[in-house]
Amino acid sequence: MTSTYGDWLKQQREAAGLTQQQLADVTVMTRSHIAHIEAGRRIPSREDARRLDTALNTGDVLSSFLPAQDVAVADYFEAARQLEQQAVMIREFALSFVPGILQTRAYARAVLGTAFPRVSEEECDRRLVTRLERAEILDDPVTPVVWALLDEAVLRRQIGGPDVMAQQLGHLVQLGESGRIQVHVMPFSLGVHPLLSNMLTLMWFEDQPPAAYGEGLHMGKLHDTPSVVQDLQHRYDFALGNALPLKESLVLLRATARGYERHG
Repeated sequence: MTSTYGDWLKQQREAAGLTQQQLADVTVMTRSHIAHIEAGRRIPSREDARRLDTALNTGDVLSSFLPAQDVAVADYFEAARQLEQQAVMIREFALSFVPGILQTRAYARAVLGTAFPRVSEEECDRRLVTRLERAEILDDPVTPVVWALLDEAVLRRQIGGPDVMAQQLGHLVQLGESGRIQVHVMPFSLGVHPLLSNMLTLMWFEDQPPAAYGEGLHMGKLHDTPSVVQDLQHRYDFALGNALPLKESLVLLRATARGYERHG
């Protein structure tokens, strides 16, 4: 997204003599939300823009000139997608597919190409662009901290063919070896574990309470109730305690990738 809108907002805030925190307090937002808008990483909702206009006495400029947002995700995931862009720590549990922010282009294309009912090539391309844009949060070498807990089924279920799988697992190995992410595998030998029912994303933020997102078939739920989020965090911690350590997980990922390469 262009930063022109964010640059203009920053100019108006500074002209008003307000810090990001002061503007956030007046508009009932968080400081990090203001920072993301100014940096061009987020587009405010219409209600956010209206409150910004009111606080900065800019008429309806910020409301009227909202950048177009061509985001192709399921309606139930949109709120979680926006939080994902603000998080300082993300912990993923994947049951069937590699988490979206860790997918290679070829793997993502293969996943999106299996949509039911089928979608047009144009729509598939739109969804692919959105998914790859989500992965850009990893361009920052430090934030967010990302942990990926993968059920072994993610490694074994062949998506897109052997070459695609080899490339995808190699990508995970590279991220893990570089220290950009922590990756752990839940081996089949563990049997039942506390996260076996569906995928889970846990998110922490600089200046707002943590949140959790769970997803199943054609449904997703964003949780922000403290007791629910804490329960899901405990489940994740318990499962992580039984997963393979980082080094052993990387060994398994490399070996599985080589197996796909031999059959590619």
